[in-house]
Amino acid sequence: MALTAPAPTLGWSPTPLSLLRIPVEGLAVAVVLLLLRGAAAGWFATAAGLVLGVLLVVRILDAAFLATLYRPFNPLTDWRYAGSATQLLGDSAGPVTAVLAVAATGLLVVALVALTPLALRRLGRLVDRHRGAAVRVVVAASLLWAVCASLGVHVAPDLPVASSSAAALTAHEVTTVRDGLRDREAFAAQIPVDAYRATPPGDLLTALRGKDVVVIFVESYGKVAVDQSPDVARALAAGTSGLRASGYAVRSAWLTSPTFGGVSWLAHSTLQSGLWVSSQQRYDQLLDTASSGTAAASRLTLARAFSDAGWRTVDVIPANRRDWPEGRAFYGYDTVYDARTLGYAGPGFGYAPMPDEYTLSAFDRLELQRHPPGGRAPVMAEIDLVSSHVPWAPLPRLVDWQTVGDGSVYLAQAGRATPRDVVWSTPQGVRTAYGQTVAYSLDSVVSFLRATRDDNLVTVVLGDHQPISLVSGNHASHDVPVSIIARDPAVLDRVAGWEWQDGLRPGSAAPVWPMDRFRDHFLTAFGRGARG
Repeated sequence: MALTAPAPTLGWSPTPLSLLRIPVEGLAVAVVLLLLRGAAAGWFATAAGLVLGVLLVVRILDAAFLATLYRPFNPLTDWRYAGSATQLLGDSAGPVTAVLAVAATGLLVVALVALTPLALRRLGRLVDRHRGAAVRVVVAASLLWAVCASLGVHVAPDLPVASSSAAALTAHEVTTVRDGLRDREAFAAQIPVDAYRATPPGDLLTALRGKDVVVIFVESYGKVAVDQSPDVARALAAGTSGLRASGYAVRSAWLTSPTFGGVSWLAHSTLQSGLWVSSQQRYDQLLDTASSGTAAASRLTLARAFSDAGWRTVDVIPANRRDWPEGRAFYGYDTVYDARTLGYAGPGFGYAPMPDEYTLSAFDRLELQRHPPGGRAPVMAEIDLVSSHVPWAPLPRLVDWQTVGDGSVYLAQAGRATPRDVVWSTPQGVRTAYGQTVAYSLDSVVSFLRATRDDNLVTVVLGDHQPISLVSGNHASHDVPVSIIARDPAVLDRVAGWEWQDGLRPGSAAPVWPMDRFRDHFLTAFGRGARG
């Protein structure tokens, strides 16, 4: 399978028909084994086996990344996701399951890399003992490969008999590494090019002075939720009506996310920086240069723009349990709230350590209701809602806003929601649960906006990325909904030129912007313009 399996594509799955293919790489290995003898043949078999074992591991990783992140594995940077994947599995399925899965994965990788060379060494010994028969087999197979290649013979629509997929995969990985190194240079040149880096603080966000501004990321809130989930359709319709009844106006459109299926921080940094942060390499590069105090230190994030203009800036990350110095160093937040500091006393719900409704209630209590002597500065916040994070189970239910308190009210829901193993027993069950969790997150946002006593609030609600391909389907777009919500008509008058649509649900004719364009549009609409 290391030589005959095709390069993974969207919807790819291994098939026994792959064994009917003739790999040109296998023929080349057999020829070399025929030419070499003794120790030289053994060393060659070991080296070739190691290469083939690594390629098989890469094939598996490609298939996994295509199924989740909608792209193949990048050997230059994607190994860094191992820690995040382990933490996600632990949060979603429990620490024991995570440890067992990591151990099993490690054993599989070691087995593939170790056993493939042993298999080739055994093949080498067979070739040496039966050289005449081996020569006849190699010649016959080579002729058959050439005939099938010239005639285009297939064992299945995507499986030509004459295979060269291992060579193609090797070339692809080499090209990926080369392109990654080139992209590093290109992105380094983009980072300091910022139309707003010289804008005086007094010219920033002048139309929002005195207003609290909240940017809410709803995890996995993608176009598929709007187009295909009846639960989300209900939440958007009810939410639009409820917000209007509370005096809010809403405008919505689409943003194209730089990521798909996960790695939410790429979307967050793209929206904040106005740069297309489409890979872990770009994200690390952006934050590394910020910590060095060089080019990116002058890159104006949305949070830093608000901070420079006099706002108190906070980030609310309920799923985070570790210190995050980049929040201050790069983004410019004064305070970062996480699972340790939000005061939650209730149960967790799958990946989410606390329900979204509680996250918003805690932010409202800790920030919007804070009135120290002499008043307070306006607040700008980014809030990450994670109840709609995979595995989308178990699902919390809304409680009366006045009873949220420290979250102990949710203890009554523990063990009563549909468990993860039931949800994941069928693909349709997963899709339904996904829509229900997104609807819950949207309901939580609407509940927060209607309950808060902050009448001078401006809110941006958007998705970070589409969900995994199991939900989105193959060849889905990277588009996510975005809405701006405010009671003050002057706020929406400022964005009239955007031509966004009325209500929480954007239609197919709504504008579609790359997510990195949002920062500049926002700063232009609510400030005095860019300065070179």
